[in-house]
Amino acid sequence: MQSIHITTLRKILSSPEPIDIRLWTRSGEIQSWHRCISLKYDFYKGTRRMKLLDSNEIRQLRDVCIFEVNEIEVYM
Repeated sequence: MQSIHITTLRKILSSPEPIDIRLWTRSGEIQSWHRCISLKYDFYKGTRRMKLLDSNEIRQLRDVCIFEVNEIEVYM
C-alpha cells in the first residue's frame, strides 16, 4: 500500500483539483468525502474549509483528521 506524509497532503490540498478523502469526525465516525476541494486554510486555528462539489456543502475539518486521500494512506 502506498502512503504519503501529511506535508505532501497539504500540497495536494492546495491544488485546485477535486480529491476524495476519508477522515475521522469529532464523534469518531469515519466519513468519505468525494469530489471535494480546499477553499481556505486557517494556520492559527489549524482548520480547513472544504467544498463538496456534488452537494455544494462547505465543511470544516483539521488536516490531522484525514487518513486517506485518493486511496493513498496519510501518516504524520
